[in-house]
Amino acid sequence: MAKNHQYVSFAVIRRLPRYYRFLGELLEKGVNRTSSKDLAQMMGLTASQIRQDLNCFGGFGQQGYGYNVAVLHAEIHKILGLDQNFRAILIGAGNLGRAFANHIDFEMGGFHLTAIFDKNPQVIGSSISGLMVRDIATIADYCSVCLPNVAILCIPKDDVKSIVDQLIACGVGAFWNFSHYDFSLDHPEVIVENTQLVDGLMALCYQINDQKEKQKS
Repeated sequence: MAKNHQYVSFAVIRRLPRYYRFLGELLEKGVNRTSSKDLAQMMGLTASQIRQDLNCFGGFGQQGYGYNVAVLHAEIHKILGLDQNFRAILIGAGNLGRAFANHIDFEMGGFHLTAIFDKNPQVIGSSISGLMVRDIATIADYCSVCLPNVAILCIPKDDVKSIVDQLIACGVGAFWNFSHYDFSLDHPEVIVENTQLVDGLMALCYQINDQKEKQKS
């Protein structure tokens, strides 16, 4: 039986999608059984770390056998909530928003993209990935009927606060935020996943520079 998720560290949760992805690759190869040692070699972790992570949810391994790949993959699928099919709306139909709508596999991530909104009259009414772009002015009416669970924010920083306040008032409780405005301190009651693409570039830049410095010494 899975343990209480309340005590699972966020670092462990961050690793669960990697486990899910690597187990999926094993399934595609027809592999039925694996071990913490095998997974560790594939993922660049330690076998002890993998066992500790999975033990947070009940373990799932058998002494002398290891892990049934299909069973463990299915269990992590449920732990992540990928079977819930949460309703998502996308705010912002610019270049970034279009890229997400066209290329992100929302279903694989546990979501169903139901609507796209923008304030630009030139894009309102156009179609992106089979969805018509709606006027942001209609978002409250849409939320009252369709009850989205999460909003994906691909809009400028200056537009975020008013949109977020409105969406929270409409009952939206989770956000995937690609803007440069972090509203999690103002709204601790909601779930926010902040993704700053430039921050990733800066971290990559640091690692390259750090490697160069080490090579000099």
